[in-house]
Amino acid sequence: MVSDLSFSTLGYRIVILSLLSLVVGGLASLAAIAFIESVDWLNDVLLISPRSRVQIQNSLLLSVATIMVPMLGGLVIGIVIHRYSAEQRPLGPPDAIRAVQLNAPLPSVRSGVISTLAAIVSIGSGASVGQYGPMVYMGAIAGNLVSQLKLNIANLTNIAIACGVAAAISTAFNAPIAGLVFAHEVILRHYSLQAFAPTTVAAATGYVIANTIFERPPLFLVEFSGVGHSYEFALFALIGFICAFLSVCFMRLIFYINAMAPKLLVPAMYQPALAGLIVGMVALQLPDVLGLGQETLRFATIEGAFESWELILLVFAKMGLTAVCIGLGFAGGVFSPSLLIGILFGAFSWTVLELIGVPNSGIVVYAICGMMALTSPIIGAPLTTILIVFELTHNYDLTISAMVAVVFANLLSFRLLGRSMFDVVLARSGVDLSLGRDRALLEHTKIIDLPINDFVRVDLNDSTQRVIEKLTEDGRSEAVVVDSKGIYQGIIRTVDLLGQDSIRISENLHADSPVFYEDTTLWQGMSALEGFVGEAVPIVSRVDATVIGMIAESELITAYQEIARVLRSEENEAV
Repeated sequence: MVSDLSFSTLGYRIVILSLLSLVVGGLASLAAIAFIESVDWLNDVLLISPRSRVQIQNSLLLSVATIMVPMLGGLVIGIVIHRYSAEQRPLGPPDAIRAVQLNAPLPSVRSGVISTLAAIVSIGSGASVGQYGPMVYMGAIAGNLVSQLKLNIANLTNIAIACGVAAAISTAFNAPIAGLVFAHEVILRHYSLQAFAPTTVAAATGYVIANTIFERPPLFLVEFSGVGHSYEFALFALIGFICAFLSVCFMRLIFYINAMAPKLLVPAMYQPALAGLIVGMVALQLPDVLGLGQETLRFATIEGAFESWELILLVFAKMGLTAVCIGLGFAGGVFSPSLLIGILFGAFSWTVLELIGVPNSGIVVYAICGMMALTSPIIGAPLTTILIVFELTHNYDLTISAMVAVVFANLLSFRLLGRSMFDVVLARSGVDLSLGRDRALLEHTKIIDLPINDFVRVDLNDSTQRVIEKLTEDGRSEAVVVDSKGIYQGIIRTVDLLGQDSIRISENLHADSPVFYEDTTLWQGMSALEGFVGEAVPIVSRVDATVIGMIAESELITAYQEIARVLRSEENEAV
């Protein structure tokens, strides 16, 4: 199909979208680098990083710092978020997904900045949370700010948010293709050319800034010569299945602690401090649980770096502490902890094979398979995780092996819990994306916000003749019936009154006609009108049962068609 846009309009859109992606990509990349550098600096200053801890000779000072730093960090975070953030909670990828999928505004910039600073303090003080979730949200903030410019381009806000997210992931992992795919797979959930081109430029911009200007090191470096035995692919699939169970247990544990938090005697403002105290106490014996654990991540791919019992102990310790930290209010993501838990479990799987004497291709492939198989179901991005492996390692054989584990992990976890942790969080807040974006939009469009018709109101005690006169005067065929207190009683139609001799209308009242309320959604309204025959449906207050207005069936159909048109336009737009 040939576009009917003029060359000048087409040129304008191409130039603006190109500039937009460059600006948003640059801002998001710089913000991501600043975030990472700030966390690293705090980790060194607050004795969280292994390199700073080995330099301290005073064991008492190190023990005190191990306990007090996470606890005080949690205290600061709890006070700041509950006093200065309107949402009184950390913000993250679910908020960006919600804004894009429902065409809704992001939370305020103030709340976003507070949440970002809280995440820096959380990770910097050793909390068991991740950095990639906050960086994704930072990218969304950058895109949202730039999109506020009046540029006269459809879908600009969603495209800009996707550009920011793509650049942030590209910068964090040195993986521009993964950043591009993540933006489409998790945030946009479609692949229109209008969005694909700008997010590609933004992801490339983030990669260039991270590698050319700042020369960011890769997450880790591994060597792998290839899979030596064909049966190992079955083992990779098995690791995928087991990691699916682990990931579901991990997510359910986070949800459980989050649900139990309001029942604790400790006020919500001080719960992060409690979580920090728990982290500190565990870290006295297992310092690897502190912070991001990037050094542990790298050592997990080295044979002999950990005993098998250390690996499995760290897996469950990291799962438990991350659930406690996130459930009790620390700001941060689950991506980094998932990577660490997965790579530790993969390495443990290899030690089991070694113990029982199964010939294998070495620890690296099992560690990487575990890492990606556990992470992918949590973030709901199987393509992204596969591409991250390829871009980090530049190893085709390793990527194929991880792909097998990722596929089987996602197949099982989707059935056990859902597409991702983000989707479950959104569903629990009332935004269910499991049945598609169109369904979610219909469920979040309130009928009360659509054009409401004028209506004829008659009293329950009015005579038949009086009702006919009112309907004739207004040119209507039906009226809303109320009692002496104005409470809704039902619908009366002209056809029911013609030829009737009854003095009152109660005998011909349709009390069982469909009724909408202030909170009735467009989806509920369309479902309620199956088999409906009539002119309009009354909207009644849930509070006092008075009539707010009436809405015609045609208005519901028009609103439904408009949502479908907007979705088709966004998902199939070329430029």
